[in-house]
Amino acid sequence: MRVRVATTALGITIALLAVPACSTGTKPDAAPSARAEKPADAAQRTALLSSAALETRLLDESDLGSGYLRKPEQPTQHDDVTVVGCPALNELGGDAATGGTLAFPHKAKATFTHGSSSSEVSEELYSDSAKKLSDGMSRIFDAMTGCPSYQVVAGGTPIDMGSQKLTPRHDLGDEQWSQLLTFSVGGRSTVMKQTAIRDGSLLLIVSGSPALVDRHLDKALAKATATS
Repeated sequence: MRVRVATTALGITIALLAVPACSTGTKPDAAPSARAEKPADAAQRTALLSSAALETRLLDESDLGSGYLRKPEQPTQHDDVTVVGCPALNELGGDAATGGTLAFPHKAKATFTHGSSSSEVSEELYSDSAKKLSDGMSRIFDAMTGCPSYQVVAGGTPIDMGSQKLTPRHDLGDEQWSQLLTFSVGGRSTVMKQTAIRDGSLLLIVSGSPALVDRHLDKALAKATATS
């Protein structure tokens, strides 16, 4: 399984190759949801969704408000990636690509630019069993946030990375993961926030400008988990 984190202002996407979702790593800082569910609700939350169904649950321009424009999907490109100074990521292996997504079987993704600035917000939806989603994301985030600073060399370009584990909001979904990433290339730095929420058999990841992630996270989850 791969996780790819895009430095939107620099146009660089880092792909970190993770092992199959059979992790024994720690779980995210989240308590199990105490929601009381009817049998029909529980069945709805465990049912797998097709990629076509996930596509309809993505935010669009009308949900985001004025000033947002959806970016066309970019073709995937592959380059060599070397991770320096982070043994946990070295153990997972490395690769690089552009415009990639996690390797769960059912997925949908949309990226939007905001106004005339270079700010972007990206939403990804995945559907798989709760265990596979939980184990996979825990393994990836444990590795990424386990090293406060390291370097990635992608296609010959050195990128200084900084990661900071954030305390997620425990009122959303069943499990949450959140981190702040800093990318520095040629003296120019970009900060990106990434928050992931698992709700049953659905995984939502919102990435981009910290302010835009915070602004649209709730509505993204509400639309993604709507039952009608």
